[in-house]
Amino acid sequence: MKLKDIASGEEIEESPEGSVLSLKLFVTGASPNSAKAIANLKEIIDNYFDFKYDLEIIDVYQQPLRASKNQIVALPMLLKFFPLPQKKLVGDLSDTNKVLRGLGINP
Repeated sequence: MKLKDIASGEEIEESPEGSVLSLKLFVTGASPNSAKAIANLKEIIDNYFDFKYDLEIIDVYQQPLRASKNQIVALPMLLKFFPLPQKKLVGDLSDTNKVLRGLGINP
């Protein structure tokens, strides 16, 4: 089944390759905030995800059209596409409980 990304209007798979969680993290190159967001998200994934997930990290300096398409206005930004509802989390992702709640996972 295909779903439409509410931000960009592009079609996405309901559950990419059978994953339970579909995420995209938009960052600005190798900035300290980007590095911290990536490290924090990887720690959250390692500690709390015991299911299949799809994570794509997108550098807006290298792929500015993807940021524009997804209406990214603040960075770093984590987008949760699946399961619905879609959500956007902004910041360095250092508040683990807030990130987990934003992803719909009970800490």
